[in-house]
Amino acid sequence: MSQRVYIFDTTLRDGEQSPGVSLTVGEKVQIAKQLARLGVDIIEAGFPISSPGDFESVSAIARTVKGVTVAGLSRAESKDIDRAWEAVRHAEQARIHTFIATSDIHLKYKLRMTREQVLEAAVAAVKRARSYTSDVEFSAEDASRSDFDYLCQVIAAAIAAGATTVNIPDTVGYAVPGEWGGLINDICHKVPGIEKVIVSVHCHNDLGLAVANSLAAVINGARQVEGAINGIGERAGNAAVEEVIMALHTRKDNLGYHTGARTEEIYRTSRLVSTLTGMRIQANKAIVGDNAFAHEAGIHQDGMLKERTTYEIMNPAMVGISRSNLVLGKHSGRHAFRQRLEDMGYFLSKEELNSAFASFKKLSDKKMNITSEDIEAIIEEQLSSLPHSYTLEYLHISSGTAVVPTATVGLRRDGQLFEEAACGNGPVDAICKAVDKITGINCTMINWGINAVTSGKDALGDVNLKITTDGVKVFMGRGISTDILEASAKAYLNAVNKLVYASQTAATEQAGKKEVDTDADDNN
Repeated sequence: MSQRVYIFDTTLRDGEQSPGVSLTVGEKVQIAKQLARLGVDIIEAGFPISSPGDFESVSAIARTVKGVTVAGLSRAESKDIDRAWEAVRHAEQARIHTFIATSDIHLKYKLRMTREQVLEAAVAAVKRARSYTSDVEFSAEDASRSDFDYLCQVIAAAIAAGATTVNIPDTVGYAVPGEWGGLINDICHKVPGIEKVIVSVHCHNDLGLAVANSLAAVINGARQVEGAINGIGERAGNAAVEEVIMALHTRKDNLGYHTGARTEEIYRTSRLVSTLTGMRIQANKAIVGDNAFAHEAGIHQDGMLKERTTYEIMNPAMVGISRSNLVLGKHSGRHAFRQRLEDMGYFLSKEELNSAFASFKKLSDKKMNITSEDIEAIIEEQLSSLPHSYTLEYLHISSGTAVVPTATVGLRRDGQLFEEAACGNGPVDAICKAVDKITGINCTMINWGINAVTSGKDALGDVNLKITTDGVKVFMGRGISTDILEASAKAYLNAVNKLVYASQTAATEQAGKKEVDTDADDNN
């Protein structure tokens, strides 16, 4: 059996399902390009039928990202599979990833189908996907809680129908390593035809065991691991791709497996995903956290000064962490700025570069030194813009201990300026109410936080917040400025723009469905 482990990255599909995360098409393409540079084998670019925006993102990635397989997710339904193929068909290597649940609890309460019906649906889905592409992955959702004999029956049928990869997901993070490894081992020895396909695992982190379970699966025969950068995803997230890669790389002496990943791209990939999703990396996060290679205890520092390997099992340079933090300033030119962006993993179009450079110059007039963290914040603003979005034209605040906070806000959309004023119980509340007046949307802010991007009096304030209108759908916003009120306004506006875009997309999709229904009625 081959010792090569394939990395299937689902940052852009399962990762984007993290509460409050909503990436634009441009942001997804940037992340996909960096994932290709990292050397993952498969990028699951999205769930094409879920929305027009997701379809557009998957299609854009399939057309522009080279050197990697691009997969689209689909339920075991014909319309899903057709839509997935339409999205991925222009990829150098296109994969359709179709799934259906196999646990009795899912069959009874979610699908309301019998075992026989699920088996038939799985076979039909694989055959339909295979009619489009020779690269078909089948997943048995909630495999860890499925009846073993029935699970094996479905997997065998999917292989016979033409699946080339079979994925065994621990959908709810229920498994523990010994049990999970045993399950994979049994599948690899008992399912007819299993030697013809790649066995994959998709482990969730509800018990903090996603990476451990993934490694246990590899040891027992799995040759594809699915996960997300920084471990993001539904609930507690997925197996962290960077941890799987570095565990296999660092302990090759014990495990004996290897991937095709370029480890030196790990850190910049992690930072890019963190910046664009707004999901900060905890300081003690393995491999990529701020403290991953930090040493404070005196005895550790003494050992490090004498020999790095006394307290570091990995060289920071191996994952792309540089100890230098080179500074750009107001006299830096476009070439130096572009080079820094590329070093950080950002490859922008000419228009995007011009816009980012203008923001950089504007910031450099306020700050003496611009760090990599400042640049990341600038780029996030550039890439998070949405079509037909509102932009902040101006902001005027009147506030103090003896006056009612008042905000006057000017927003521009499609070249037209809209202005409103509002009072609030604080300046941020007043800003939000003024924005609500202009947009006609009454939002509830459920979270607000601010961090200093860098140190010093002139540090950029990085505001992250979440809003909702119905208590169900949550939209995250991020804004940066040396003025924290301006940063708050930008963050709130960023979230509102995402809400507006999602509403318009849903309306367009609904109109399309009605048109299809009308056409169908006309044909009857």
